[in-house]
Amino acid sequence: MKKLGIALWIMIMLCLSCSESDDATVEDNNNIDYAQEMRDLVMQISISAKTENANFLIIPQNGIEIITENQMASGVLNQPYLNAIDGVGQEDLNYGYDDINEQTPAGVNEELNEFLQLLKAANKEILVTDYCFTQSKVNDAYQRNLQHNYIPFIAPDRELNTIPALLEELPGENANEINSFSEVKNFLYLLNTENFSSKANFIQQIQQTNYDLLITDLFFQGDLEFSNEEINQLKVKANGGKRLVVAYFSIGEAEDYRYYWKESWNNNLPDFIEAENPDWEGNFKVNYWDAGWQEILYGNENAYLSKILNAGFDGTYLDIIDAYQYFQE
Repeated sequence: MKKLGIALWIMIMLCLSCSESDDATVEDNNNIDYAQEMRDLVMQISISAKTENANFLIIPQNGIEIITENQMASGVLNQPYLNAIDGVGQEDLNYGYDDINEQTPAGVNEELNEFLQLLKAANKEILVTDYCFTQSKVNDAYQRNLQHNYIPFIAPDRELNTIPALLEELPGENANEINSFSEVKNFLYLLNTENFSSKANFIQQIQQTNYDLLITDLFFQGDLEFSNEEINQLKVKANGGKRLVVAYFSIGEAEDYRYYWKESWNNNLPDFIEAENPDWEGNFKVNYWDAGWQEILYGNENAYLSKILNAGFDGTYLDIIDAYQYFQE
């Protein structure tokens, strides 16, 4: 009964805010409010996940501008969207916007910080991933993030395939039992497991760290799904504490190595899949508002979100939120 009550509250808070055209097929893409469609998708994923687990974390990465109605920092906050998320991830805030190891332009940094401060004021947690490797820049990135009370991770490149050894001490290292997002002091973003010989090797190396939160993929090396038992093993810190484990989840692009990709799509793409991303081979832009794509994401036993929930992850890290900008432009 308690679970049902929580689910009902979430649905009342979020569903009423979704665009009236959720169930309608829009023939003319020019009539689509792309930002609102992305908000709606995140909110529906949140409803679906939190109905099963009220403590499940929803953390969208990038595309931060949709927190306001007009996508400007001076705009009105979209409160239903904020109600649906527990925090955000932001890449390139201080380093990496133009290139790895290059400082992000001051204007971009200032604008992003304006949005991030709105979220801090709304009691949302902020995960920042900066990309640099020169020691002085690494130190500067950490310092800038900590000054704003953001939770920093510094990666030497965009492959996200290693446990960085950029600092002698892990900032905020602790032996605590991390049970909520607000307790997190640091995190590890390790998406690509190509450098690990096996699941067991990956788990062993993660267990030798004391990160409070791990963002990783549901699948080891693209096709071996982590079990509930394995996810529980990943939650154990080297010092005996407990960490949160969050699953990466691309909702704005389709990836041709995922279980849902049909062989026939290699010759004939479904209507909801558009052009291949020129920067990431095998990743395809999608009409994320399309029912066919959303059926892959959530709402049924074979959906990607269901697999994440069944594996025992503590939350999900939603990527390609900024896909709406591609269609707006």
